Amino acid sequence: MVVDDSAIARGIVTRTLDGEEGIEVVSSVPNGLMALKAIGNHEVDVVVLDIEMPELDGLAALPRLLELRPGVKVIMVSSASQRDADISLKTMTMGAADYVAKPKAGLGGAESFRAELVSKVREHGARDAKTVPARPAPAAVPAPSPPRKLARKLARPEVIAIGSSTGGPQALAEVLRDIDSRLTQPIMVTQHMPATFTGLLAEHMTRYSGRSATEARDGEPLKPGHIYIAPGGKHMLVERRAAGGTIIRLDDGPPENSCKPAVDPMLRSLAKNFKERLLVVILTGMGCDGLKGAEAAIEEGGRVLAQDRASSVVWGMPGAVAQAGICEEILPLQLIGPAIFRIAGGEAK
Repeated sequence: MVVDDSAIARGIVTRTLDGEEGIEVVSSVPNGLMALKAIGNHEVDVVVLDIEMPELDGLAALPRLLELRPGVKVIMVSSASQRDADISLKTMTMGAADYVAKPKAGLGGAESFRAELVSKVREHGARDAKTVPARPAPAAVPAPSPPRKLARKLARPEVIAIGSSTGGPQALAEVLRDIDSRLTQPIMVTQHMPATFTGLLAEHMTRYSGRSATEARDGEPLKPGHIYIAPGGKHMLVERRAAGGTIIRLDDGPPENSCKPAVDPMLRSLAKNFKERLLVVILTGMGCDGLKGAEAAIEEGGRVLAQDRASSVVWGMPGAVAQAGICEEILPLQLIGPAIFRIAGGEAK
């Protein structure tokens, strides 16, 4: 489905996509209201959604489209610059799968824009060959297992690992802002996000947290108190050096849980290298990425916290670890930052 108030832009996007083998535009409409009406009448895998439109703009239509057709992939399109972190990260926070910026000169001769859009429609459409039916009957969700009781002596964590997805940018901002400034451990974050946005996310987290946050680079050492964001399109791992110290390794292996970067590879690598001195935090997100990595952390003696259902945008990832019974605590978002400092900021218990 293509949604854009400009008839010219809508026509160019529609013809571009319809001309590609394996892609069919089933609906082309001029605003968000018409998109909401049309999405129930068509099988839609991907929505290309303009942001600035009359009657109902893309920002207002996005959450309603996701509610009407859970699992649909929404690619936001706007005339705003790709470096506009506020707009781009807001849409990603709200559940958009991706974002493409319209060139200032218009779409007519913009081959790079059209190539990028086709590539992203293929990528996101291929992740789910079968469209999720609209308005599915709610499934019963088992209650989470009680928090894990730990009888062993607990080591003070040397590194904090955070995994997040849908709703993650907003949750990350709150958690990182609420961690006491005296915390000295490096913080490693894998947020499901395309390459265009992980650098913007790092800029955003620097502003919100008061700490230095950067997109991780291959070979750089872990520094106290620094926040490392896994770059889009790469898994973020760590490696212990024989001469001492730990460095970041970026891995170009296949996606895991349909994600790249994925949380599981990061957690497995950290568990192997830090063992009982690892604290894992799983925040809001769809799916179960992070579950196997958290289990690996527990096997090595690490500790796991999860966000609770009520404060999560989607309780998939934190719900998976909660229901597996491997969480030490299941907490509302506003208590996670203080809990991190309580566990990692004090002496070993």
